[in-house]
Amino acid sequence: MKFASFNISNIYSNIPTGELLTINEVCNANDVDGKTTQEILRITQTLINQNYFQFQDTIYIQNEGLAMGAPTSSILSEVYLQHMENTTILELLKKHRIEGYFRYVDDILIVYNDDNRNIYDILEDFNNLAPKLKFTLEDEQNNQNSFLEITIKKNQKGLSFEV
Repeated sequence: MKFASFNISNIYSNIPTGELLTINEVCNANDVDGKTTQEILRITQTLINQNYFQFQDTIYIQNEGLAMGAPTSSILSEVYLQHMENTTILELLKKHRIEGYFRYVDDILIVYNDDNRNIYDILEDFNNLAPKLKFTLEDEQNNQNSFLEITIKKNQKGLSFEV
């Protein structure tokens, strides 16, 4: 088994906001009534349309993606990524027979069998999931990999961790 870390570059500004209406599917899957679903969709659309942020006394409009620093950007990106994980990413994990997939915000740890999998093929498939999302790779080197500021080391006794 090997470890690889994927990172989603500039996640907020690259979330395809047109696909955030998958919230409708999430509401239907959770038996949310139609009126509440419509209100959630209307609020989401308003948030996407009012996509601005402030930096050093200047207000900017985010033309694509979600506004950086906006409190709703983390929530909406999480909704989008969870939807992807339950659909297209799940299919990729099955296709490549990934042993483990762990994500925290925009950092992903992949556990895979190196004997029959090429991590660069897996990375390419991830990069083809959505036109704007770009995944970068940090492959295991010298039996260790970093994930969320933690170094995971493989040794004869198992795994050890360093912060």
